[in-house]
Amino acid sequence: MLIEFSVSNYRSFREAQTLSMVATPRLSKKRNVFKPSVSGENLPDLLKVAAIYGPNASGKSSLIQAMGIMGRLLATTPSSNDEPLPVSPFRFDPQLKNEPSFFEYNFIQNGLRYRFVLRITSQRIIKEQLVSYPKGKETLLYERRFGDEGEQYIFGSSLEGGKDVHNAWRRLTSPKVLFISQAVANSSEELTQLRAPFTWFQTGLLVIEQNNMMGLSAASIRFLQVASDYTVDLKEFLRAVDIPVSAIQLNTEDADAVPTKKKLTLKEFFAAAQKDKVTLTHTSLLGTAEFDFSEESGGTKNLIGFWLPWFMINRADGSGILSVDELDSSLHPEIVADLIGKHLDSGLDTQLIFTTHDTHLMNAKILRRDQFWITERDANGATSVFSVHDFEGREGEDVEKRYFEGRYRGLPLIRRG
Repeated sequence: MLIEFSVSNYRSFREAQTLSMVATPRLSKKRNVFKPSVSGENLPDLLKVAAIYGPNASGKSSLIQAMGIMGRLLATTPSSNDEPLPVSPFRFDPQLKNEPSFFEYNFIQNGLRYRFVLRITSQRIIKEQLVSYPKGKETLLYERRFGDEGEQYIFGSSLEGGKDVHNAWRRLTSPKVLFISQAVANSSEELTQLRAPFTWFQTGLLVIEQNNMMGLSAASIRFLQVASDYTVDLKEFLRAVDIPVSAIQLNTEDADAVPTKKKLTLKEFFAAAQKDKVTLTHTSLLGTAEFDFSEESGGTKNLIGFWLPWFMINRADGSGILSVDELDSSLHPEIVADLIGKHLDSGLDTQLIFTTHDTHLMNAKILRRDQFWITERDANGATSVFSVHDFEGREGEDVEKRYFEGRYRGLPLIRRG
């Protein structure tokens, strides 16, 4: 579960901006929130959905990319250390050119709250810190810092493994690789303390950037090759949004390229799925017809791609986060509203965060005021992130109308004439 995420000096983000999933008290629509289960802490309710609006180039996609920075770093291996790390500082301020980008995740995994702080440049990790909160007490697990005196580590007294193991993990960690990755990869099965937060980053937080959707479409089909029992799930998912697919066939040229059920990773799917030939059978009153995947509409392809991460967060431990750039791409507004409604009614403590231009959602009375977020760039080119609830207004107001009136800002400035 995500509590909040902060970022600064990354792409269009200059100063620290925070997306919070903490629900505002005393608002209605209780199905839109859930109570996090954390031992020894009475935390506020969290939101199940956050919808992010704003003009083109206002920083919406950059926010999603920032949330996905850990996923990209986890894919970094010691053999790829010649490659720069995937960060780009705020370019309009020369003083920030050589300063690290900053990311902070506050989250809950397995009933325990964590804070993970990361500062990196394209050349190395400058700071990596993990703090846990057993029964609400702040407890440092480890901190890694790089400065004038080189790289230094501080290991918390409660960090399992012992001094020799900690130093072994440290020696295995190169400047561009996360310490938590090396620690988990080189831990025995009984050392599980770092594995819980690592797993949250690896499989609990799924970030889908817009340019990945087509790859996810192929990955969804490839997933069914090794988990054919779930073909019905995808067909029902499509039919529920009025896409009458009655059969899905996959012919692969390289059967050995199909990962086993124990090694299902999106990266493997992307690579192997390029060789697949996919046929979808559609049904109408006149009968059935087969269509090659390439003949399907952009909306159908996007839905097939969206299904896999949707399936993963809803079939895991029921507390995952799916963050999607441009959820409404090629999709009818009613389909988007239906997907959000299904998510809210799932009964799971999963969270959906997405960017969109679809203001129909503002008028659909599905979401609360505190679930609408706006991105805006100022005269310096820096992005601000704020909630509609930050502005004066009543709960039942016409959010869409007030948005277009400029009451919440976040509209494009169009020059005419």
